[in-house]
Amino acid sequence: MAHPEDTRAIRHAQPAGLLARKLLVSALIGEMLCFGHGAVAQTTVNVVGERPTNRIDRQVHDVKSDTSSSNGSASDALNNVPAVAVDPDGTVSLRGNTNVQILVDGKPSAMMQGDNRGAALQAMPAEDIDSIEVINNPGAQFGNEGGGGPILNLVMKRSRKPGGFGVANANYGTGGRFNTATSGSYNSGRFGFQGGVNFRRDGRDSVGELERERIDPATGIATRSTQASTSTGLNDSAGLNGGISYNLGDKDTLSAQAAYMKRSNDQNGIDRYQAFTPGGSTTASDYMRTSRRSGDSGNYSLAGTWDHKGDVRGETLKLDLRLSSANIDSDSDFANTYAVRPQGARDTRSNQVGGNDTRIADFTGDYERPLEAGGLLKAGFKVVDTRTGIDTLYTDFAPVTGTPVVNPRRTNGFDLDQGNLALYASYQMRLNEYWGVQAGLRTEYTHLNINQLTSQIEATNRYFNHIPSAFATYKVSDDTNLRFSYAHRLRRANAGELNPFVVYRDELNESSGNPKLKPAQTDSFEVGLETRFGNLESNLRGYYREDTDTIQYRSTFVGDNVLLTRPENLGGSRSSGMEFTVSGRLTPAFTVNASGNLARSEQRQFDTGGADVTRTASSLSGRVRLNYQLSPANQVQLMLHGQGKTLTGQGYREPTRTANLSVRHSLSPALSVVMNMTDIFNSQKMETITDTATLKETNVRRFDGRIVYVGLSYRFGGVSGGAMQDGRGEMRFGPGHGGAPGGFSSGFGGPPGR
Repeated sequence: MAHPEDTRAIRHAQPAGLLARKLLVSALIGEMLCFGHGAVAQTTVNVVGERPTNRIDRQVHDVKSDTSSSNGSASDALNNVPAVAVDPDGTVSLRGNTNVQILVDGKPSAMMQGDNRGAALQAMPAEDIDSIEVINNPGAQFGNEGGGGPILNLVMKRSRKPGGFGVANANYGTGGRFNTATSGSYNSGRFGFQGGVNFRRDGRDSVGELERERIDPATGIATRSTQASTSTGLNDSAGLNGGISYNLGDKDTLSAQAAYMKRSNDQNGIDRYQAFTPGGSTTASDYMRTSRRSGDSGNYSLAGTWDHKGDVRGETLKLDLRLSSANIDSDSDFANTYAVRPQGARDTRSNQVGGNDTRIADFTGDYERPLEAGGLLKAGFKVVDTRTGIDTLYTDFAPVTGTPVVNPRRTNGFDLDQGNLALYASYQMRLNEYWGVQAGLRTEYTHLNINQLTSQIEATNRYFNHIPSAFATYKVSDDTNLRFSYAHRLRRANAGELNPFVVYRDELNESSGNPKLKPAQTDSFEVGLETRFGNLESNLRGYYREDTDTIQYRSTFVGDNVLLTRPENLGGSRSSGMEFTVSGRLTPAFTVNASGNLARSEQRQFDTGGADVTRTASSLSGRVRLNYQLSPANQVQLMLHGQGKTLTGQGYREPTRTANLSVRHSLSPALSVVMNMTDIFNSQKMETITDTATLKETNVRRFDGRIVYVGLSYRFGGVSGGAMQDGRGEMRFGPGHGGAPGGFSSGFGGPPGR
């Protein structure tokens, strides 16, 4: 297996033409085998002079090419990745699957789990992200924390070029929105420093309409209720990060990072609830509820890394220790005004105080060693402990005296302690000049301690899992590759899904967890064809996924109009489809990036009354990004996105579509002005249909999606040899600039771990 020093030696020993042909063949073969950040992958990148878009186990998407990245969020960046969708609530899906694990530089983070994730993605600047890796079938080195499905890995920007470099952005948007961020790095001798600070005010107002019918299974008579809602409020977020790296010598690097982010959770809402008698002839209740929500969420991350190069060329050992925490505090005041008081209603005022804390301690070790037979061995371990606490205090106020009284039905405390110990090993090798293969196995031990403090219920669960994976690449020609992959994955329930206590959501909805949930099991297969036609690169991928013990949400009535939503292991599900991407330069000034996903999904579950129901849906989703260089100083980018119909367990979500426009004008090589308009036609809405034997419901929410940002982006710092400019005038420093040991950005950097 080639090593960078071997490549440099050959370069000086052979004629340029012969050398170029040999290096190109070597690069293509090496790319079939390599993934992650090993030595061969970096050799391949450096030879061809551009970052690869595909590796043996993942697809890599460059965020920097997006014109709107200087004023967008991580949610916006993810929405530009083929087959990925982020709805206005921050829910992330990949190929219609919401069981998506999000990593930061290959590591789990508390801020990317549970209820923290949506807010964190909307607060993180897209400018801090270097690339996004889509890993539909994760290999043995990846764990199952925070979800066991496909992985989206956010690779943060890092730089090891000598000298100083930085960027400063300031943007102002409609409705009082704005954001600003600055980050930079300085490297000299053995030391390297990086850090940044950002501030953002953003949010989405919304209106909602809900129509619900409860059907009596004995008589078939429907009882109707409605909810009309409005929600307003912008939230502030601020982040600070810093990191340092030190080269002990030629073989050892130490690095440390720290970061903190805080976000407000303020929101005001008005809801009108109406309920009608069976048959709909008389109003049974009619009242208004006003809500004032306040609170804060905070996240921090601490990391330390030791990176060691062994005596054998290509041999590396990485030890990485990370501590992360995320907490959400909320305080909600409710007040009711009754036109027709519902039966049993006593209070006009109430208060709900909640806290959700997650802490993760993650220690990993990863070892790589080229073997004499030409293969590459990778092995490692992971020890991770995740602790989550959920506390809710609900208080009613007496109508006459105003005396606060704790509502025991809506007050609870819950703790979850989950420990995981994992060992993995994988082996990759080149069988011949056409075939490259990789196989791996991961073994995990899981220990769960559940403590429902309010009900004084404790439970413990322990189990082992063995998780195989396999990959193969066949080189059809210099321009065409075939890829094959298989992975087995787990999806463990999170703390909220395991907490059995009933949590109040609003007057018509409650939720609870289920401590008896079993991990969902997934087997995923994929075959891909990658080829090039002139200046266009295309990928065609067929996939099939089968889930057992699928964790789905089922809603049942616990009152005349109140629904309790609870997760259960409901049968299984299957999905299959064909995904394609086409990208390239049609003319010197016009580039296109198009993708689509034709999918069919099937969910089997037990409906109300125990009936065995199978639901199916076929959908077409697509995205087109058109980029036109009007002149050397002016660039226009148009993004069109459509999401097809998706199943939701007891129903489905209707298709959605949006369009975004970005314009960039370079005032100088360092200073640019950017305009970004999201949802040009103001078409953002979420429409969910629930259809069972006893429940018919339509829930529609519309958002103020059309938002315009205008801002300045200024880049400063020296330039080292080998630097090049991208289409935005940004200085880039070769494909290796994002992989410096000990590099750091947004507080979640460091060497990509496993």
